[in-house]
Amino acid sequence: MFRTSDMVLIAVMVSAAAFTYKTKQEAEGQLASVRKLEQQIRFEQDSIALLKADWSLLTQPVRLQKLSEIFQSDLQLQPVDPHQFAKLDEIPVRALDIQDIIGQAHDLVAGGDNMDETKTGAVQQ
Repeated sequence: MFRTSDMVLIAVMVSAAAFTYKTKQEAEGQLASVRKLEQQIRFEQDSIALLKADWSLLTQPVRLQKLSEIFQSDLQLQPVDPHQFAKLDEIPVRALDIQDIIGQAHDLVAGGDNMDETKTGAVQQ
């Protein structure tokens, strides 16, 4: 009936088919994750394009001019005079004191108990 070699060949064919099926399933899973990442990338690119368009609209000189005229009393902006610009070598150098730097770093590390306080120099909320 069946010889031993026939049984071995059938076992090899079944294991090869199982391996092929497993590999195919893993490849399809990887393809699905790649497609998901590509979809996320497209979404992020679209979001960036939309934000660039919004930024372009918000920074139009005509719009900014109108806003500065509307809020002139609050902002008290004045035109820039050419003598207000300085070269880099005309700006005085600030003395660097290591104790101030160490104190600031210590304040940043020690300030962990009050999480609402901003320590980065930004406007506090």
